[in-house]
Amino acid sequence: MRLAAIDIGSNAARLLISEVTINDNNKPEFNKLNLVRVPLRLGFDVFENGVIEKPKVNMIVDTMLAYKHLLKAYNVHLVKACATSAMRDAKNANEIIKKVKQETGITIEVISGDEEATIVYENHIAENLDKEHSYLYIDVGGGSTELTFFSEGKLMYKESFDIGTIRLLKNMVTESIWDEMKDHIKSNTKSKLPMIAIGSGGNINKIFSLSTL
Repeated sequence: MRLAAIDIGSNAARLLISEVTINDNNKPEFNKLNLVRVPLRLGFDVFENGVIEKPKVNMIVDTMLAYKHLLKAYNVHLVKACATSAMRDAKNANEIIKKVKQETGITIEVISGDEEATIVYENHIAENLDKEHSYLYIDVGGGSTELTFFSEGKLMYKESFDIGTIRLLKNMVTESIWDEMKDHIKSNTKSKLPMIAIGSGGNINKIFSLSTL
């Protein structure tokens, strides 16, 4: 079976197409067939003006049309499209969702920050982590940062904060928001086990790449 996921973020839209097979242990295995990224930069509109302007709306539709053709070419059986921080904040999000549905047939679901953080756990990441450590998973996006804390293989805490790379570029992140996140981390990541931080997101990956030069 072939599955696809579309992520419409504050920086970019991504399409991931995977082949799913069942291994000898009767567990699903995912083989990536294609990953396509289009830099929409929706957050630059939304975080300043509260709406996604017409040129960016057209870019969203064009991107979804391109993804639709790829889904057909790869014979994808099931697709799920989610939008995050920028679409959560956009006053015209419902209009855009309706337009995309009419012109492409793709249904976009705007998910909450809490749902974003939950998805990390639902990917069963904890199953593959050493149970002798606790883990703070930090996913940094353009509009928000999701924290997910695991200990002894269990989800202990999750939270979303409006701290993202585009908001930082626009000087929209106040000291009070930073303090709130720090307080949350101190209060909700207590464990007898030594803690390891895991980072994800385009900018974290870029920083890691630079650190290896």
